[in-house]
Amino acid sequence: MKYAVAFALAFICVYYLIPPLRKFALSIGFVDMPTERKIHTEPVPHLASIGIFIGFMASFLLFSDGMTRRNTGFIAGAFLVLAIGIVDDWYKTHGKDFPALPKAVVQVTAAIIAYFSGFVFTGFTNPFNHGDYVMLPVWLQFLLTVTWIFGVITVINFSDGLDGLAGSLSTISAMTLFIVALAKGQTKSALMSVILVGVAVGYLKYNKPPARIYMGDAGAGFMGYVLGIIALDGAFKQATVLSMFVPILALGVPIFDNLFVVARRLANGKPFYKPDRSQVHYRLLSAGLSPKQVVMFLCLVSVCLSLTSIILLLLKV
Repeated sequence: MKYAVAFALAFICVYYLIPPLRKFALSIGFVDMPTERKIHTEPVPHLASIGIFIGFMASFLLFSDGMTRRNTGFIAGAFLVLAIGIVDDWYKTHGKDFPALPKAVVQVTAAIIAYFSGFVFTGFTNPFNHGDYVMLPVWLQFLLTVTWIFGVITVINFSDGLDGLAGSLSTISAMTLFIVALAKGQTKSALMSVILVGVAVGYLKYNKPPARIYMGDAGAGFMGYVLGIIALDGAFKQATVLSMFVPILALGVPIFDNLFVVARRLANGKPFYKPDRSQVHYRLLSAGLSPKQVVMFLCLVSVCLSLTSIILLLLKV
């Protein structure tokens, strides 16, 4: 019952906050202008990210265990990701590019805060050695944790290129992590997952094609941050060698696509953070699919990868 109410509250907050945020964004010119790289042909307002953040935090604070050290660190990191994302979005709405380095520094700082707040990938269970737990060195725990959080922020952001795409992929991933958390009896991760599903579904009401509002880098970064934290606090906990792939598969479409994109950009001598049309959704558009067909196809692939991750979990290997 708690999960249903938490989902409903998150959904309702986003559903009712986005219309006034949309009007406000239009009034101050906080709109995404069409470019050669983008699909839309009309200016689309931003700031859905603020509604997503408020909706998530309202439900999270109501149903979580209060302002503990972990929760405080999680919220502080989330706010940093949101804030630097809004700055980045503001630059883009004015035809400018915000420097990649300060943005990355702030996002990595958010990941470091999460690490010192207790969200840590500590190791894994070795099923081939009587189930012994392999505790990683502290320096490696730090490196893997920060890299994971920063990486998920980045891949969700990179996938936000078509109406409804990033929101749909985040919904599928969060729903998968919710099921995994329930199966493992991890109530905190389950709560965060179902709340994220609520805000994502509320956002998709206005972001489905043709989109009436965007969440921008701020919203995509925030969703990526939360997904990264959920995986660390849930699916990665007490994971075996094989089940470590559960969260990776749950986020499979953005992760695998953007590993390919980064490798391709580096191979071509381009900065990996420089936007282009190398993501899978652009490649599918070039192949002749319509934007709606691309979103549906990638969501189907995401569902298949998520089902595979659940099967891995059930194998208990």
